[in-house]
Amino acid sequence: MRPDLPPPAAIQQLHHYAYKARDAEETRHFYEDILGLPLYHIIQSDYVPSTGEYCPYTHFFFRLKDGSFIAFFDLGDDVKAEPSPNTPLWVNHIAFRVNTVQELQDTKARLEAHGIEVLGVTDHHIFHSIYFFDPNGIRLELSAQLADEAQMAKDSTVAHARLAEWTARKQQWRKERAEGKVAAPLKPQTNDRPEFAKV
Repeated sequence: MRPDLPPPAAIQQLHHYAYKARDAEETRHFYEDILGLPLYHIIQSDYVPSTGEYCPYTHFFFRLKDGSFIAFFDLGDDVKAEPSPNTPLWVNHIAFRVNTVQELQDTKARLEAHGIEVLGVTDHHIFHSIYFFDPNGIRLELSAQLADEAQMAKDSTVAHARLAEWTARKQQWRKERAEGKVAAPLKPQTNDRPEFAKV
């Protein structure tokens, strides 16, 4: 680290995560009426402050219990964002925490009563989750934490070593791929979910 630079800011929490919405009211209904997140703030303009480009928008925010937000842009074109063609639909998602597995089960029943398909409750060992899509095609996850602070702190002590091992293996895989020796994607060195392995 360079000693002439100030230290990193103490990042406290997520402020907001923003997506494109096809329709503001459709999105409001889903997040406020079904999921229970209150509509909290709206910004409307013809110009984008960060770039100066002309692009009329309505930017609207839903507040979570911790004061953070999930936000959306309705660009007035009735078009939702397209998923990345090189990424499976389950990869890009945002996960929200709830307090109990019972709340997951209750939310699943509530979503399904509104005609929304829900996957789960899925057991991830340290937490349980349900998965579903919002009206904009965004994959959402609700999670109930099971592991306590001590278990999570213990797991954090090996995270850097495990990532370093993956990185070393990936560098070797890249070399072998460049030499035409391997075509398949790199597999992790450890299978933390052996119950899903094919027999």
